[in-house]
Amino acid sequence: MSVFSVDPKAGNPVTSAVLDEVCKSLGVKLKHDEHEDYRKLLAVFDESARELMEMDDYVPATDLTRFPRNDVCHTGASDNTHGAWAWRCSIRDTQPNAGILAGKTTCLKDMISVKNVPMLMGTEFVSGYTPNMDATVVTRILEAGGHITGKAVCENLCHSATSHSSSTGTVENPHAKGYSAGGSSSGSGVLNFWSHTIHWLWQQRAHKRPSRTNDSTVLDNALLLQAIAGTDNIDDRSFAAPHRSNIPKYHDLLQVLDEPKRLSGIKIGIITESLEVPVLDPRVRDCFSNAAEGFRKLGATVEEVSIPIHKKGSTIWTGVSKTGGYLTKLHGGAGRRGHVMHELNSLFAEALNDPAKWDKAYVATKNIYINGAYAEERYPALLAKATNLSRKLRDAYDTALQSYDVLITPTLPYVATSHPAKDASPLEQIKKQVGLTSNTCQFNQTGHPVLAMPIGMLPPLEGPGVGKEDVKLPVGMQVIGRWWEEAMVLRLGYAWELEHDWKSMDA
Repeated sequence: MSVFSVDPKAGNPVTSAVLDEVCKSLGVKLKHDEHEDYRKLLAVFDESARELMEMDDYVPATDLTRFPRNDVCHTGASDNTHGAWAWRCSIRDTQPNAGILAGKTTCLKDMISVKNVPMLMGTEFVSGYTPNMDATVVTRILEAGGHITGKAVCENLCHSATSHSSSTGTVENPHAKGYSAGGSSSGSGVLNFWSHTIHWLWQQRAHKRPSRTNDSTVLDNALLLQAIAGTDNIDDRSFAAPHRSNIPKYHDLLQVLDEPKRLSGIKIGIITESLEVPVLDPRVRDCFSNAAEGFRKLGATVEEVSIPIHKKGSTIWTGVSKTGGYLTKLHGGAGRRGHVMHELNSLFAEALNDPAKWDKAYVATKNIYINGAYAEERYPALLAKATNLSRKLRDAYDTALQSYDVLITPTLPYVATSHPAKDASPLEQIKKQVGLTSNTCQFNQTGHPVLAMPIGMLPPLEGPGVGKEDVKLPVGMQVIGRWWEEAMVLRLGYAWELEHDWKSMDA
């Protein structure tokens, strides 16, 4: 350890009683003849800590002259019929800009930091937070010519896979009101749907491509990825990513896929265990199988591959998400390189000690605190073991991807459920999403690039739409690629999309 002094200054607040309280919290005792030595060491640490807290914080500059924040406001109910907008604003480059996103508008999930635009995070557990800096993706969108028009509602602290938990109210499925729009990016999903019908989010510009009505999603995804991808030299998770100058031209690479048998030579592996999820709706399995057959017709080889640890993915993810989520809320990203929004962490600390705030916390938020505190006491090695098993999980997919160009699974095992009642108990709320992430949470841990795309429509099995011929809900497929091979994932998604009208497909 590094110690720069052993002589506390006069008036230092660390007394023997303070040291005793610290030792009591640790469950340890000091020998009598050591006590004063450790008091002095704690006292000089306190002096160092107070000196650091008195220093001016470092917040990376945001260019408000070039990218001014205009028209920051709530959306009226008449313009927010599905509850998807959190805030509206207008942010764009004031300098001439012919970047790759010029002419396009975008809305950001309300967990992304935008300076001077309040961030609701879908919760009342913490409130009143307005970021003091732009996230990297915000800067990159604006520098590429994009126009940011607002923030989309996210689920309560992103702790729900269904769309009833946000403090701003229920987010309605655009295909059928009364049903979940998914989570945690519920508002983003809804606004993205509307963007392709009335152009709220992505205003189309001329592309040389087939004149199908459903061919824009993967292309626009590729274009946005091209604008925002690459290390920012801030977040240590991005340090191994390619430099921005080496990012593939994802959008342009898709334009060569118009020839027949465009996937000839491509090998696709269906993860066998993804079809053995206990809650998998047989109709979803059939719809997925039809979609996989579409790849065969495009010239690809498609076969099943067993990855047994896939079934344990949810257990591994639970160990990380519950314990890690608890510790992050208490302390922030300890040991990480990047930028910590410590003002936000302070709000979480205050909220945890405020009974009124605690009562407003969503069921999943309370559950994370309770699970995490329990694990810290009863299973202190849980997070470490889950972290190691996450690596084992990644290695298993990597091994399969040595034989296959991509892997595919159903995205969710069943179509959107109806919303729980307003007075639903904690268990009744959670039951609406049991098993929902059985095939998706694994890749939150492994970091593989995944494209989730719609492949068909099915009628609901419960809720207000049952028996109504015009009510159908989307089914999805995941395309999973090797690390840094997003181009291959996009290629397969786009090739499938060109040949299929998913809205007319079912089991």
